[in-house]
Amino acid sequence: MPKISAVIITYNEELYIEKCLASLVGIADEIIVVDSFSTDGTEEICKKYNVRFIKHPFEGFMDQKNYALQFATYQNILSLDADEALSNELRESILAIKDKWEYKGYKFNRRNYYCGTWIRYSEWYPDKQLRLFYSDHGKWGELNIHEKFIMSNGYKIGYLKGDLLHVSFTSRQDHIDKMKKYSLIGAEEFHRAGRNANVFTPYIHLIWGFFRSYIIRGGFLDGHNGYTICSQYAKSTFYKYKKLRLLNRASALKQN
Repeated sequence: MPKISAVIITYNEELYIEKCLASLVGIADEIIVVDSFSTDGTEEICKKYNVRFIKHPFEGFMDQKNYALQFATYQNILSLDADEALSNELRESILAIKDKWEYKGYKFNRRNYYCGTWIRYSEWYPDKQLRLFYSDHGKWGELNIHEKFIMSNGYKIGYLKGDLLHVSFTSRQDHIDKMKKYSLIGAEEFHRAGRNANVFTPYIHLIWGFFRSYIIRGGFLDGHNGYTICSQYAKSTFYKYKKLRLLNRASALKQN
């Protein structure tokens, strides 16, 4: 039966990490945790689960996850964030394929918990994630805040039943604060990649982002939380492109 290395990156995750690790018991044959020098009880909790605990400065989510892969003993990787856990149905699905691995990677749905409710619509569900894969058949890429494991060309991806359970934000203010932070990181990533934005771009993304998530993707069916999520999603894209314009203008002024 092929063995699985679970790989997790952490920083001050004492509120969530135990639930994450507990869900891996009986699934993962080893657990690798790469930690960005946590100052809370993260390390002590991890030691209870006999993980291999490695400390490394944070260099961005994508880079940190690629760095962590090198410590895995086995090629079959199950990648989780510290605030995620396997549902019972997903555990059963993974166990069912451990000795009959048909694809180079597997996707499954992620269900987000937001301010007391599980979100069922908008951009947040089914929110399919590729988290079970052969480590040498791809790598983490795209942006450092919306990183994805990208399979090499030609490899087919399977799908597993069950949800990856994710505690997204502890409060609406936490949501707002992180969206502001992520919009700046996204703008900086786009700026380094040479992306452009005109005066209309932020407004187009604001309107389309809200309409797509709230109307087309059914965010209105999640009630007040659905409206909040879709509004913050739209605002985040607005500020990302607005900040991108400012960065591009500042860069152009320096060159003149």
